[in-house]
Amino acid sequence: MAKVFLSLLLFLACAAPAAAAEQVQDKTVNELAKVIAITQEEDRPVPGTDVPGTFQTLRAEILEGTDKGTIVTVRNDYLVLKAGEEFYALHTVDVLQGTDVYTVSEPYRLPQLAILVGVFVLAVILFGGIQGTRALISLIASFLFIGYLLLPGILHGNSPILVSLGAASLIIVLGSYITHGFSKVTTSAVLGMVATIAATGLFSSFAIGYTRLSGFSSEEAVYLNFDTNGSINFAGLLLGAILIGLLGVLYDAAIGQAVAVDELRQAAPEASRFVIYKRALRIGREHIGALVNTLAIAYVGVSLPLLLLFYNLAPDASIFTTLNREIFATEVVRALIGGIGIVLTVPLTTLIASALLVVTPKGKNAILDP
Repeated sequence: MAKVFLSLLLFLACAAPAAAAEQVQDKTVNELAKVIAITQEEDRPVPGTDVPGTFQTLRAEILEGTDKGTIVTVRNDYLVLKAGEEFYALHTVDVLQGTDVYTVSEPYRLPQLAILVGVFVLAVILFGGIQGTRALISLIASFLFIGYLLLPGILHGNSPILVSLGAASLIIVLGSYITHGFSKVTTSAVLGMVATIAATGLFSSFAIGYTRLSGFSSEEAVYLNFDTNGSINFAGLLLGAILIGLLGVLYDAAIGQAVAVDELRQAAPEASRFVIYKRALRIGREHIGALVNTLAIAYVGVSLPLLLLFYNLAPDASIFTTLNREIFATEVVRALIGGIGIVLTVPLTTLIASALLVVTPKGKNAILDP
């Protein structure tokens, strides 16, 4: 019995440090740094591959945080840096061994981004005038809704579908009235977009379930699932992403149709609602062709690296096998739902605008009067 007891004590004594070691995690933090000098630079294959890469050893000064002013040695196998360049260094502290390791995380590109934003704002204001300024205010409001309503709402465990529908509706309503002012034309476009979002949302829900998409088509979704302990419905998150992504294209189509109805009404005040509807729908059909093509090409452009990757990995694989992969099927469903949304926007908005804007001539009371 004593031997068993002593063996148990010995086991616990050995296991306790191991358990403690498993619980201790390395600390990592990103710190802004500046290259002072390049102490070593060589070209060699990336470990485990035949891909050539440039490897640097840098002396850099930390520019912020508690380590500000510290001169450190940084390993760089990410991108080629020059003396004087600023970058974000990933500072990893090995808690057990007490060592500090610095590697290049990202180049410091915020000043360049700020300049590009300034050029964009200046161009919109100069060439867009008051309308362009209103559009910028609407854009800022949209980002605020996304940052302070959509993202926190989903992360706090609310339904991604309901949160996305609510955020999309608010973006549509406030963005439209801020940009175009309060008028029947704007109201027609808003009602058309809201109706389209509702119909597209229902169809999206069916399509995602019908094609058995899980929402885990990207590494970001997998990491987010672990970070949130599986509390997010990723199929619903995919649906929400589709709806938010549609807003810009639907906005263009809806405003265009509402304005077309109003212009036709002013050009032909004696025309019936049905005549105005048919003429505006004719314009909308041309718009549909352009927007659907634009949307499909845009999705191909965004997914181009992915397409090249799979084509290069399996050039002899069946196109059907490739399309069946969730990562591709997701983009196909996204593009198809976007096309359906555009198609629905045109007749719905045109019908609503015809009903709200066109005053029926005397003796022609029905919307279908020729």
